[in-house]
Amino acid sequence: MMAECLDSRPSDRVASAVPHGVLNVSKPAGWTSHDVVAKVRRLLQVRKVGHAGTLDPEATGVLPVLLGKGTRLSAFLLHWDKEYEAVLRLGQETTTQDAAGAIVRECPVHELRPETIHEAVAQFCGEQQQVPPMYSAVKIGGQPLYKAARAGKTVERQARPVTIYHIEVRTLSLPYVTLRVRCSKGTYMRTLCADIGRVLGVGGHLSQLTRSRVGPFHLDHARPLDAVGRVDDLFKDPGAFLSLDEALADLPAVVVDPSVVEKVVNGAPVSDAALWSEDHREPSAETLIRVKDDMGRLLALGQWAPSPLDASKHQLRMVKVFAET
Repeated sequence: MMAECLDSRPSDRVASAVPHGVLNVSKPAGWTSHDVVAKVRRLLQVRKVGHAGTLDPEATGVLPVLLGKGTRLSAFLLHWDKEYEAVLRLGQETTTQDAAGAIVRECPVHELRPETIHEAVAQFCGEQQQVPPMYSAVKIGGQPLYKAARAGKTVERQARPVTIYHIEVRTLSLPYVTLRVRCSKGTYMRTLCADIGRVLGVGGHLSQLTRSRVGPFHLDHARPLDAVGRVDDLFKDPGAFLSLDEALADLPAVVVDPSVVEKVVNGAPVSDAALWSEDHREPSAETLIRVKDDMGRLLALGQWAPSPLDASKHQLRMVKVFAET
């Protein structure tokens, strides 16, 4: 695995260099995603650290943590699908759609039949229109919804398209229903649980949540926070760490001629005559493309665009540059 390294401040617990990329961290309950980022920054002594995909404080599981130039990948990893194990508590509605909120309605559930619950859950497979919860970071009018919610206000929200690729009932022990869900970005498990409860007529909320996968990262390879500081083998496990290029491996790649590498790292477009394809995928005009040098180093992400000098020809325009001159 070829990976550039970033400088880290000296520490007897930290390797002298930490690669740029994405680290698979297991978020514990009670920590915000920002708390995890701050902890990793302190443990690895790296200035630039971010994350791709917020988890609520009480949720546990996979949190992709971006290191160094990996922070530039955030917008390009949003397409990664996610898998969750969610525990739905039927018969109680709360102000936040999860166990942290105040109970606002209770309803008996003992008459619910298992087949009725399975049928209700199955309705949510496929493309859905989901209204984001008030306690969320979604911004309306420039203000996060959770700030309005904390002020006791309710803001009108538009439903947003999400996709539930797979949903199944794992266990059923009323009032609790354990669900396995694979879904697209932007799907709120709290809202899904509340909506299932609404369809069943008894209400419901999210009682417990574990994110078991994000894109190529699985929970069984996620590193607990107390192991992040021990970096001797941290970046050797492909299930725990991906370099910039590996994190974008689902995108097609081209290799540029050595004569135009400097143009690429300066963000200048290059003609197709200076490129050769690393794989056999034919990208469309909208497809992002990994741009690499002949040593396999990821230089940038590019996109095809008509040449300003001749509209019948195309050039590769740089969208995001990673390498430096």
